Amino acid sequence: MDATATVTPFSTLIRTASHEQHTEAETSTFMSDLLGGRLGVDAYTRYTEQLWFVYRALEEGAEALREDPVAGPFIQPELMRSAELERDLAHLRGADWREGLEPLPATAAYAARVAECARTWPAGYIAHHYTRYLGDLSGGQIIRDKAEKTWGFERKGDGVRFYVFEQITNPAAFKRGYRELLDAVNADDLEKQRIIEECKRAFALNTAVFHELGEAFPLSA
Repeated sequence: MDATATVTPFSTLIRTASHEQHTEAETSTFMSDLLGGRLGVDAYTRYTEQLWFVYRALEEGAEALREDPVAGPFIQPELMRSAELERDLAHLRGADWREGLEPLPATAAYAARVAECARTWPAGYIAHHYTRYLGDLSGGQIIRDKAEKTWGFERKGDGVRFYVFEQITNPAAFKRGYRELLDAVNADDLEKQRIIEECKRAFALNTAVFHELGEAFPLSA
């Protein structure tokens, strides 16, 4: 790495290096249609289902990493989303929401990669942790607001609980602390570069899910 890379905070490096992939994910046709109110609540429900598979992989892997010197500092209970997703799915699909619930092929691939990193590569797990949770704390709030207005969910209630971090009273301060964890990550420059590449891969996996959702919910001409 050149001299500038060693002085640039890692949180800045990871954000700028993955900017293109991040933008592609955010501006996917499916997400644009969903946020534009052009899709029904069934599309929102299917999207929420896919999130559950990804977060289950993230959070089932978290427990074993709690004491890990690299990933351990990132495992923070106030971020966990699985329970909230399950409440949302019970609201959206009914009490038997697990029946017939299947991940899209892209979702299955995404969840499998998260689980693999959690098992075999803690630094790679951080890349997935970062792309998901920091995104939820930021852009996720736009989705919550749109969902409440478009489909009439109670504000911060069932159906949008995934986006409500009740234990994080100051999201800006929390995100600042998270970036400090990234800057202090227990990894050398080569490993940091690998984390950045995994971060790009995480966005690509997420974009693939959006593509498949877009095929499942095409706008009628």
